[in-house]
Amino acid sequence: MMLQKIRDKAERVILGLNSGTSADGMDAALVKFRGAGIESEIELICHETFPYPDSLRLRLLKDMGPSSAGAAELCLISSYLGELFAFSAKSLCKKNSFPLEDVDAIALHGQTIYHHPVPFAFPGFPVTGTVQIGNPALVAERTGKIVVSDFRSRDMAAGGQGAPLVSYLDYVLFNNRARGRILLNIGGVANVTGVPAGATPDKVIAFDTGPGNALIDAAISHFSEGKKSFDEGGILARQGKVYDDLLGALVRHPYFQKQPPKSLDKETFGKAFFAKLIKDNPGLTSANTVATMTQFTIRTIEMGIMEFLLQKDISYEEIIVSGGGAKNETIIDSLRKNFPRLSLNSADDYPIMGRAKEAALYAFLANETIMGNPGNLPSATGAKNPVILGSITPGTAAL
Repeated sequence: MMLQKIRDKAERVILGLNSGTSADGMDAALVKFRGAGIESEIELICHETFPYPDSLRLRLLKDMGPSSAGAAELCLISSYLGELFAFSAKSLCKKNSFPLEDVDAIALHGQTIYHHPVPFAFPGFPVTGTVQIGNPALVAERTGKIVVSDFRSRDMAAGGQGAPLVSYLDYVLFNNRARGRILLNIGGVANVTGVPAGATPDKVIAFDTGPGNALIDAAISHFSEGKKSFDEGGILARQGKVYDDLLGALVRHPYFQKQPPKSLDKETFGKAFFAKLIKDNPGLTSANTVATMTQFTIRTIEMGIMEFLLQKDISYEEIIVSGGGAKNETIIDSLRKNFPRLSLNSADDYPIMGRAKEAALYAFLANETIMGNPGNLPSATGAKNPVILGSITPGTAAL
């Protein structure tokens, strides 16, 4: 009954909550929706990032991966994050003088701990899977709100890779009859969405290009012995010299030969990958390694755009960049130099600003779920068909 009341409203306010692959903090965004689907009118009310203490960030990074965390750890850290997500939701409303009772639902992506989009051959059934933590029942209980969570699983059940889900929001926000746009997000992993001028949703092309900030951050953390977590502004990368032989070997990774749709789990180019790289290449220095990892990110973004977007006889006029990597001047300067015919702009210049985009994405997907609409683009994720995403946990007001 409560769900139907929300559907019947002319406007809905949904609070999106997300913790990115770098595990450096929690993003929360209050978003107002009128309508749904490609006709959605979307208004960002407010946004806040709640940084994690170093101890929590390091714990989450340690928990990620195929064999990192045991059942007890995952159980309890998921509940702990649930408490933090609920507290952050209430804090965002209080700080911005927005009554919590006026929030219609909460969209909870949580923290991705493991994502395996490539089928694994169990007896009789090849399976994929994804795990996000941050207990939705706790969030519903603490806030009283309906919670929509677990957005990736249904797309994967339909044969998709559960990513990139942002492509649908990219289409809704940035499709234009006269202007083709490439949306580039540089988080732990980098991904692109190509929205040709005048395109229908099925013409959107989206995929992960390769590493974003993950290997750069890993290098910074390694050489600073954990005292620093990222290369602010790309300063250290500019001071180093690229190891050309190492870069050449990195870009020959088989992932880059795959055709879209394709997506990465964080660990493909994550901490285990970096640890092996350091072990196999003794004598690497800090600035040169950071420069090489930065160039690896730049090169693979360029390869992905050149091979799979610009070679399709489709005109693009603009690249719009979001994510933490949008603040790395070394990356941005290189992209601007290597794509001189495309204007390169920041997502911060648009209504759904860059830092708020992922939290706003899950609010958008939750709105689609509540309205009974599919939230995936099969052309982007590889799913066999469009599906309604997410699981719904009732709020106390719905009981």
